[in-house]
Amino acid sequence: MLPAPEACPALVLNADFRPLSYFPLSLWSWQDAIKAVFLDRVSVVAEYDRPIRSPSLTMKLPSVIALKEYVPADRRPAFTRFNVFLRDSFACQYCGDDFVAHDLTFDHVVPRSKGGRTTWRNVVTACSPCNLIKGNRLPHQAHMHPLRMPYEPSAMELQENGRAFPPNYLHESWRDYLYWDTELDPV
Repeated sequence: MLPAPEACPALVLNADFRPLSYFPLSLWSWQDAIKAVFLDRVSVVAEYDRPIRSPSLTMKLPSVIALKEYVPADRRPAFTRFNVFLRDSFACQYCGDDFVAHDLTFDHVVPRSKGGRTTWRNVVTACSPCNLIKGNRLPHQAHMHPLRMPYEPSAMELQENGRAFPPNYLHESWRDYLYWDTELDPV
């Protein structure tokens, strides 16, 4: 039985054949991928075994597509809760334990009530128990110092961190484009 087209997203590569984004992984729906193919904006690099048909055409759904024009990456990443978690590798910066995103919060190293701002350089990833223990105190008052002081990461650093957290679904045709730095098995 063939998978539904909705179960066949296309991995989107930049013109240099690197994914546009690792985390979240740059995926397009099958409809957007087909539209881009017909508008000649992408090249098909790999295909699913799943064909689609129109009255005048049959084609396989693209599984990997590459943009024909290079899209430069943003130099400064957006300051979002998720990007803070990604910068800190989804680890509480007080206890060091790893968590999934929905079990994390962020902590103002210098609390807002003490003049701290919500910026890259004052916010760290924290688990709820550590955040509650630290509370509205400065690190030296709580005897809790971040394992790594907060800083503004580069877009490239966030991309590299994202590579360490593969998505739940990976089609085999994507692997050559997602893991360029893995050691190859000798033949």
